[in-house]
Amino acid sequence: MEENKKNKKTKAERRSEARFVKHMMRGTGKYFVMAAISMIVAVVTVYIIPIITSFTIDYVLLPYAEEGYEAGAGSVPGSIIEWVESIGGREYLLKHLYIMALLLLVFTAVNALAAFLRRTFISYAGEEIAKNTRDDLYTHLANVPFDYHKHVSTGDLVQRCTSDVDTVRRFIENQLLEIIRTVLMVVTAAAIMLYIDPKLTLWSVLLMPLLCISSFVYFKAVKKSFSDSDEAEGNLSAAIQENLTGVRVVRAFGQQKRELDSFTEKNRDYRDKTLKVIYLMGYYWSCSDAIGYAQILLSLAIGVYFTIKGRITVGEMLVFTSYTSMLTWPVRQLGRILADLGKASVSVGRLNEIMSAPLEEEPGKALTPEIEGSIEFRNVSFSYADSSEKVLDDISFTAKRGETLAILGSTGSGKSSLVQLLQRLYTATDGEILVDGVNINDIERHHLRKNIGIVLQEPFLYSRTILDNIRIVEPEADEARVAEAAKVAAVHDVIMSFEKGYETVVGERGVTLSGGQKQRVAIARMLMQNAPIIILDDSMSAVDTETDASIRKALMSRRGSCTTFIISHRITTLSTADKILVLEHGKLVDQGTHEELIARDGLYKRIAGIQNMLEDELGETQTDEKGGEV
Repeated sequence: MEENKKNKKTKAERRSEARFVKHMMRGTGKYFVMAAISMIVAVVTVYIIPIITSFTIDYVLLPYAEEGYEAGAGSVPGSIIEWVESIGGREYLLKHLYIMALLLLVFTAVNALAAFLRRTFISYAGEEIAKNTRDDLYTHLANVPFDYHKHVSTGDLVQRCTSDVDTVRRFIENQLLEIIRTVLMVVTAAAIMLYIDPKLTLWSVLLMPLLCISSFVYFKAVKKSFSDSDEAEGNLSAAIQENLTGVRVVRAFGQQKRELDSFTEKNRDYRDKTLKVIYLMGYYWSCSDAIGYAQILLSLAIGVYFTIKGRITVGEMLVFTSYTSMLTWPVRQLGRILADLGKASVSVGRLNEIMSAPLEEEPGKALTPEIEGSIEFRNVSFSYADSSEKVLDDISFTAKRGETLAILGSTGSGKSSLVQLLQRLYTATDGEILVDGVNINDIERHHLRKNIGIVLQEPFLYSRTILDNIRIVEPEADEARVAEAAKVAAVHDVIMSFEKGYETVVGERGVTLSGGQKQRVAIARMLMQNAPIIILDDSMSAVDTETDASIRKALMSRRGSCTTFIISHRITTLSTADKILVLEHGKLVDQGTHEELIARDGLYKRIAGIQNMLEDELGETQTDEKGGEV
């Protein structure tokens, strides 16, 4: 994808992504505020615990354990010491040593509760953001122009809407507040350590710059690897989706080995690119661990030396050792935070690319008139945005309410494009299309499509029961209405022959049904729509001639209630239409009734002659075979 090929994003892209992130996070502010407060409490308590330990050793225990030891308050503020003296001083605390233990227990419990609340609130925020993002992506993809879906991979979209959303969610839940926490811990620890002993503080952070530099180097190296890994995962998802969807084709042509080899290659590529990320992570963690432990060892050694020299107390040395660990590991974690930030940034860019796709527009007045079914094409021409070649050229015809129009033409002549224009899946580049005298561009698109029923040559069925598939446009319809539509589509008897009847669950995309059965179920589903305009786009190609005639006869009984477009290559299917349109190379070369077209030379007469000749030859062959058998 384009964003993976760019090393730097433009300002416009960064602004677009920032707006997208802001929109993703809507309604989650309260969770972030509560999580931030909990995090601050957790950071404060985690730094207080070593101070309590230091105070207990230096002020309470050591003055009595070592003769001549000068009691000190260590890092405890003077106001606290004055208050302790007012209640009896160190003697009181020594007699009631459980107070110090209780303080440690209380602050540890508060720290644990704060950490729990922080994790809970940030998890709520992350899950809410993920839900918002998935909802937005699904809504956006449902409203982009039809042409958008013809140029993208379904598998890649699925991967983005699942894996990339999850990557952003994980970063928010695991790393977003860690950035603030790291800064807060470093600042707090540095302030306390400088207050105790500036020189030892410098020794305790001597290797920190090296740790920071290695974090940024790791971030730069791993960001590109994350992008490559995500792209490879998208390719792998697309391969899985395509092969599972087209499993019949793969098996029909014996291409299992070829597709397996292709999948294995993509899987290997994904593995290799992911391993590169893992290797980089392994190098960074091992190096940062070495630097971190070296810093802790250095701080401990200098702390012991300063303690022996009397520069600091034993308690203060323990504070420094504890704080050095608290400083080292968050800074070490900075590399992972930056790496996850880079990966999340890549995912945000991939998601924003979807959200940046323009939505289908309403160019006109968005009217919602009552549609009866009168249609007129006036000098309509159409070409795709990426091509100057005209798919349709100066098409003009009319269809009165209740008429049946048939469309004949060779492959690529523009038959399907014509009905797609009627549905406003595409917009005519020239001319206009009128429905009941209103330009379709002025009719609100959802209202228009709701009033146009269509059945495609390759209908899509959901992995649900036949009953649910047929009544999908009206989920509350009873079985009697569904059965009525199924009878018109000549599929009721077939359904009742199944063991579970209308409760039979069809496989994904209707894979458990034959091609003809799927087409007839789709016709029944369309009839449930009760649309004033219906389109049969070569939707009876998989049924036999007898069933075709039965369906057409049933539809003819409804001819007064709807305008029908039939696209077919069968002359027998076309012959009963009120008007037949003949398309060739995007032009309307002829139109009229079956009798009118058969009476004059042209494409229609040639195709009719070929089909009649084939039928005659087939009839003679069958007669000869029967005679031979006798």
